[in-house]
Amino acid sequence: MNELLETIDQRPNLSGAEAQIVAAQRASRARPVFLPDSRIDFGRAKSAFAIALHMHQPLIPAGGGDLRTAEIVSNLKYMMDHPGIGDNHNASVFHWCYKRIGEFVPQLIDEGKQPRVMLEYSGTLFHGLRQMGLNDVFDALKRVTCEPRYRHAVEWLGAPWGHAVAPSTPVQDYRLHVTAWQHHFASIFGMEALMRVRGFSPSEMALPNHPDTAYEFVKTLKDCGYLWVIVQEHTVERPENGGGLERKHLPHRLVCRNSRGEEASIIAIIKTQGSDTKLVAQMQPYYEAKSLARWELAGRQVPPLVTQIADGENGGVMMNEFPSKFMEGMREATGSETPAMNATEYLEHLFALGIKESDFPAIQPICQKKIWDRFAAGAGPEKMAELVGQLKKEDHRFHVDGGSWTNDISWVRGYDNVLGPMERVSSLFYEKVLKPGIRHDDPRFRNALFHLLCSQTSCYRYWGQGLWTDYGREICRRAEEILTHDF
Repeated sequence: MNELLETIDQRPNLSGAEAQIVAAQRASRARPVFLPDSRIDFGRAKSAFAIALHMHQPLIPAGGGDLRTAEIVSNLKYMMDHPGIGDNHNASVFHWCYKRIGEFVPQLIDEGKQPRVMLEYSGTLFHGLRQMGLNDVFDALKRVTCEPRYRHAVEWLGAPWGHAVAPSTPVQDYRLHVTAWQHHFASIFGMEALMRVRGFSPSEMALPNHPDTAYEFVKTLKDCGYLWVIVQEHTVERPENGGGLERKHLPHRLVCRNSRGEEASIIAIIKTQGSDTKLVAQMQPYYEAKSLARWELAGRQVPPLVTQIADGENGGVMMNEFPSKFMEGMREATGSETPAMNATEYLEHLFALGIKESDFPAIQPICQKKIWDRFAAGAGPEKMAELVGQLKKEDHRFHVDGGSWTNDISWVRGYDNVLGPMERVSSLFYEKVLKPGIRHDDPRFRNALFHLLCSQTSCYRYWGQGLWTDYGREICRRAEEILTHDF
């Protein structure tokens, strides 16, 4: 199996090995990847819990005084270089947060404990850390990712490379984010490690709910070899009545239909609502799981899985309280009736009992029942657009902007000043690069792709106005210039 170079022409390796990656992913699907080394007594467990840590730093044009010529660097580097601004003094703590799981897990395993944690790092963070020479982070993470003694305890989750939000990122670009992350991860940790990446974590937990976008989102994940996706409980509904989930600590099946009548589905692991960082930092999923007992699923009694994901570095509670609570919780959970488990490991235990994906209850993105109640199957995009317009007029609460970790943010409305340039770049990339079929290993493709993906980072939308919008617009300007002059 050919390993990938991490850097090509001073850019991270984001494309060109698509066929090799698809072949490797397909070859790995037929066998369990965590079950052989699990050592969890699933038959004894009354309940289980899973935690995931999301890590991200955007890339920004701040490596110099002039915005138009400044080098694109990690926001973490900017923080380190300007410690007197805002909370930039936390940069060194962030640095430690990015590598500390690589220290905690070996310590616990060497004690005879059974720690578990899921990790999701954006591609922009990977690139920024390497660009800064923070190789100690990669050395620590490689130990728990690749060494057989430790790797069963850490599950990596796939992500869009540039931390793009699915509801407002053009579907063809979102697929590029997904495949770019796979390239980058494999180039750092190896193809064998990528073959063990079965779950996907959408940035900001943003799930598209427009039927056509949601369908493409799920199809992209399935085409790229993913088994499951983590979703926020209030971003989905039951198809039969549009209501909330009844048994949110069991896996579900996210089923998405488009306006043409096509259907795609993927296993959904439900992240429950709550103050994410505080809940994970204080190991709340463990304590909630301890209060639960086995539930019936497909005629069998199985332990429910309480799942939470949170930023792994942001906030005092995560920076300061997580280390001791993680160590304490993992020591206490080891050998108990409420073990820590990672999501793929849990699913593989279910499959070993004879439970199938089709046994999981179906769910769909929020607001879709209102659509399907009035939409003729397969009527097409134009009829869908008409109906969506009617539903918006009838009910101001109805939307197809997608759901995310907070109902207070739309990833579409209010960002015209940055979405305009982003959409122009996306359209230009399609016309100049994708439509003519430029090879993905072409240096021009890689350079344009790097700028396209950087420009679509959620930070440039979330902040809405000011310096972050300026950063986003500047990256778009550079991408537009590359696409205009190099193709």
